Amino acid sequence: MPSLNVSFSDDEMDGVRAAAAAEGKSLKQYLHDLGVREMHRKRFVAGAAAWADRLRAEFDEAFPEEIPPSQRVDGAAAA
Repeated sequence: MPSLNVSFSDDEMDGVRAAAAAEGKSLKQYLHDLGVREMHRKRFVAGAAAWADRLRAEFDEAFPEEIPPSQRVDGAAAA
């Protein structure tokens, strides 16, 4: 199984140790979970953005007053 060595300053290591302890995890498990959680967060955000892009035209049609003035087709000025 692949592994990774990561260097931290003394202050950073103190913070990482405290965070791991607060979650009741070993450093190894905490750092593993942190990386996996970030990967999942990025996938979620990308999926949410794609979903919003697919529905943007429908939303803009239903709520034209919510379209930012700079993006309105008629070029309406901001209030």
